[in-house]
Amino acid sequence: MIFFFSSQPSDESGAVSEGFSFRMMNTTGLFLHLPIDQEKLREIAQAADHYVRKGAHMTEYAILAVFLYVWTGRRPSPPLRRAGIAAGIAALYACTDEIHQLFVAGRAGMFSDVLVDSLGAVLGLAVVLLVTGIKAGRRR
Repeated sequence: MIFFFSSQPSDESGAVSEGFSFRMMNTTGLFLHLPIDQEKLREIAQAADHYVRKGAHMTEYAILAVFLYVWTGRRPSPPLRRAGIAAGIAALYACTDEIHQLFVAGRAGMFSDVLVDSLGAVLGLAVVLLVTGIKAGRRR
């Protein structure tokens, strides 16, 4: 899925994220009963688009890291070691993903995106470790 999204040319990727940002802002406006016209809603969505894109990066890498954490559990090892391995693999994939984007029309490989992706992986793993730690504490 990450590879597919990274393979989209910049104009196609931008249209997808702008459309998502607009729908998200529109739904929020409807939910909160805010009297905002469509033009103002588009302006808000465009302003939020950068954060929506970075949030999507973090979310997809958090999911990847959690899947990797589960996968590393096939062999018995301490949870922090598994999390470290999962975070390392996710960060390595983030690097290769940015290199891949150098070959996609209108896209650029950016080190800042590697950092955002890696942060998403670490946060996803932190949630898993926190939840599993809480569950383990309840069993005692």
